[in-house]
Amino acid sequence: MSELRVRFAPSPTGYLHVGGARTALFNWLLARKQAGTFILRIEDTDVERSTKESVDAILQGMQWLGLEWDEGPFYQSDNFELYKEHVRKLLDEGKAYKCFCSADELERKRELAMKEGRKPKYDGTCRERADQPDAPHVVRFRAPQGGEVAFDDLIKGRIAFPAEELDDLVIQRTDGTPTYNFCVVIDDASMRITTVIRGDDHVNNTPRQIQLYQALGFPVPQFAHVPMILGADKARLSKRHGATSVIAYRDMGFLPEALLNYLVRLGWSHGDDEIFSLDEMIQKFDVNNVGRSASVFNTEKLLWLNAHYIKNCDTERLADLLLPHLSKRDVTTLGGPDLMLVVKSLQERAQTLEEMAERAVFYYNAPQGYDEAALAKFEKEHLLAVFAAVVEKLSVSTATDPAAIDALFKEICNENGWKMPQVGQPVRIALSGGTQAPGIGEIISVLGCEEAIRRLQDAAAFLSAK
Repeated sequence: MSELRVRFAPSPTGYLHVGGARTALFNWLLARKQAGTFILRIEDTDVERSTKESVDAILQGMQWLGLEWDEGPFYQSDNFELYKEHVRKLLDEGKAYKCFCSADELERKRELAMKEGRKPKYDGTCRERADQPDAPHVVRFRAPQGGEVAFDDLIKGRIAFPAEELDDLVIQRTDGTPTYNFCVVIDDASMRITTVIRGDDHVNNTPRQIQLYQALGFPVPQFAHVPMILGADKARLSKRHGATSVIAYRDMGFLPEALLNYLVRLGWSHGDDEIFSLDEMIQKFDVNNVGRSASVFNTEKLLWLNAHYIKNCDTERLADLLLPHLSKRDVTTLGGPDLMLVVKSLQERAQTLEEMAERAVFYYNAPQGYDEAALAKFEKEHLLAVFAAVVEKLSVSTATDPAAIDALFKEICNENGWKMPQVGQPVRIALSGGTQAPGIGEIISVLGCEEAIRRLQDAAAFLSAK
């Protein structure tokens, strides 16, 4: 193992967002490439909003993506005593102080500052206060004055903030609970995190955290801030753009490797390469090649990648993955065609498992109706003649593979002077109910001649009764 230690630290206030999943992926790839340690930490100090359901959703999403962690999951809520210990340490060293300003006072100060065109930061009223009344208070960090706080971001380059813009951060609330920025510093230091890869919405937190690292005598890690993901309208990706939950993409029938491949290319590039196996991602990933600009989420590109992975997926695995999507449609495969054969017939054309499941239904549930607009393109007498000719040919045939069955249909066309579309389309409708289905040879080889004959006879009876 190398000394590299990275972490993914989501807040359990909702599902695992695709933006969070990309951050987790970048951390995971760096750890795997450098034989480092990938840590999962659940930042659940917001007791009111943190839920067990959200924790479960995050863990489920990580496991589905295959982003296994080396240590954890650790929970911030288990560390309250550790945080309080470090608050006391800063108070004892004069690096923090108690602030007795009420919420109303702070609001008046903020409004006055804005009215006067000043930055609405805390004005330090309690900074040098000598008396310590027994009254409600927060604890503020005594931020160093003057100079600047700078760091070399692995993605964005050098970033500097004038110290005068950083106010005295609240590190402990009136109720004794620690605040986010303080907890993050204590956790990252105690977990010996060497590199922090996170979203660039945290850039403004970084100088405050650096000051805390220094005040507590902790080494400052390297930082890499990843640009956000946008929707097609260039606004931050949210539910109004469609699904943003990792688990939602699983339920929509995406493969984890397709989503990982798509996420790694959102903001990171390796030449013109588009498709990467997990091993290739690990081998080629370099945080220095992450772009500085925001990326736009393109569902069409994700669908293209998913279709690629479905087409090249192991058929047995794909069959197992398809079962829940069939169950959603109340389809049972018991007593029906071999699911592996069904998958093979649909694998080349499906973009998602949901699409594949929808197209697989007819294999297990015979049509209860037919696309009458499609049937109306043919004369009734022609349809009945086609069904009769196909039934006659299949009844005496021993053909079982698609090529042999397709050959039978060529014979039928030659014997009756028909063209293939005049035969293929009516038979496809009779067997599946519609026109969107695999080739005739594939369908019949999966259904079997006996079931195909039964369905053709049912379609003929439906037409005759009209």
